[in-house]
Amino acid sequence: MVRYCCCLNAGGSVTAGLGIYDTMQYVRPPVATWCVGQACSMGAFLLAAGQSGLRHALPNSRVMIHQPHGATGGQASDIAIHAEEFIKLKSLLNRLLAQHTGQPVDTIEKLTDRDKFMSAEEAREFGMVDAVLAHQSSPPDSSSNGDGSEDKVPQVAS
Repeated sequence: MVRYCCCLNAGGSVTAGLGIYDTMQYVRPPVATWCVGQACSMGAFLLAAGQSGLRHALPNSRVMIHQPHGATGGQASDIAIHAEEFIKLKSLLNRLLAQHTGQPVDTIEKLTDRDKFMSAEEAREFGMVDAVLAHQSSPPDSSSNGDGSEDKVPQVAS
């Protein structure tokens, strides 16, 4: 059994995203990820965190990675504490993204210093996804499971 995670995401909370990430890594069934439209920021991170071989993007999808964003206020001491936490989170995210993409950490650090946009094919070449899915030329045969559903491997663009 495979669990599916469809990513159409402009980003979100780093700590909430890390909770989703930990769950994806913990559960026994592999988690397949699909980029539909866009996967940005934490959404792109989660896209790359899917099970190797099961990370997909539709042909016109966009992927964007960058360093964590946030804001803080208050006393100088509290601002320093929050800045230190941002630096720790940035380092953690860079290490994990390097692990899932196969890219060196220093490459990830350089590219995430600013917004880095990628096409679906560029995301595949970078290691964010394993395949860019081709458009189906005909409806899938839905008789195999007897309930109108089918567990087929998606067709990969060549």
